[in-house]
Amino acid sequence: MRPGDVAKRGLDLFVAVPALIVLSPVALLVAVAVWVRLGHPVLFRQTRPGQRGVPFVMLKFRTMHEAVDEVQRPLPDAARLGSLGRFLRATSLDELPELWNVIKGDMSLVGPRPLLIEYLPLYTPKHARRHDVRPGITGWAQVNGRNELSWEARFDLDVWYVDNRSFRLDLRILLRTVADVVARRGISYPGESTMPKYTGPSK
Repeated sequence: MRPGDVAKRGLDLFVAVPALIVLSPVALLVAVAVWVRLGHPVLFRQTRPGQRGVPFVMLKFRTMHEAVDEVQRPLPDAARLGSLGRFLRATSLDELPELWNVIKGDMSLVGPRPLLIEYLPLYTPKHARRHDVRPGITGWAQVNGRNELSWEARFDLDVWYVDNRSFRLDLRILLRTVADVVARRGISYPGESTMPKYTGPSK
């Protein structure tokens, strides 16, 4: 364990525990809005790869309708993401339950975003190093373009963070994250509701 990892874990708990308590009324309002507009379940649970690729269940507020086509296949994200879902994603309020993942130790406040399990065999050896640390609610890629970046650019920034992480850098990322959320920057990739599916390194 790096010396800075102890301080990082301390920062996670120092911020996440009070934030979860203080923001609990907001989380309750969001939960009620999701229940009224989208129905049950209120929380979106999905298994994601954590540090060293070890799976964990990530929690978020649900943002999509369960709309399907004539053969019961889910419609594209853009068709299922209504006004409430767009608002929750734009303001990052859908991420509030991830504070519990941070407290449990599945995630950190800062680190590469946890993506889909199915992406694991698609990473290059270099980009697979993004799993050398705990995934984060926000990260270096998120404050340098977020969903406006290509997958390769995001992964390069994730690996840069792994190699250069520090307590000071985490504080810098957290402050920039607040500014980006307020400005609602980088919400989606051009022409997409969020990000296109990752299909492997570009040729």
